[in-house]
Amino acid sequence: MINRIRDIRLQKGMTLAQVAAACEPATTAQTIGRLETGMRNLSLIWMNRIAAALEVEPEVLLRSESSSEPQLTAILTRKGVEAPHAPTDALLPTALAGDGALRVLLIEAGCGDYRPGDQVWLREISPNENSRALNRDVLAPLPGGRFAFGRLANQTADSLTLLPHGTGEEQVIVEAPAWYAVAEMLVRKL
Repeated sequence: MINRIRDIRLQKGMTLAQVAAACEPATTAQTIGRLETGMRNLSLIWMNRIAAALEVEPEVLLRSESSSEPQLTAILTRKGVEAPHAPTDALLPTALAGDGALRVLLIEAGCGDYRPGDQVWLREISPNENSRALNRDVLAPLPGGRFAFGRLANQTADSLTLLPHGTGEEQVIVEAPAWYAVAEMLVRKL
């Protein structure tokens, strides 16, 4: 089995030292480097520690030698389109899972930056992570099986204020939502 620690670490924008510090208990950057290059065996204990540090499921760290993962083929830079510096797996959004459940909002009618057919992938967040949701698009349930979707303008201990994407619409206040999810990714067919 080949591990994907380096690919996941790079896609999350983390250094060896940051992953090492995020491990519980903390370790050294050299140890993480040896584990990701295969110079040291990746035990189940190390898999769990590194997966927790990278905020992914442990099985995402491994891939079969025969499986064909999508590859990062090119990078659009200011100078133009270039080849990646090294072969890298392109990870699916579900592989980069955080702690919260994934939810998907299908856009049927265009509104603001969203076009019909777009899918907005959102991740449920816990109340202590609310600072990362401010000024981002969120989805929250309303009574009667309805939902509110908009830019989070304000949050108190028991309510959310969402600014809608459509023109002429009024802000929505969601009282004591059972959950809410922050937009993480836009999937748009070309």
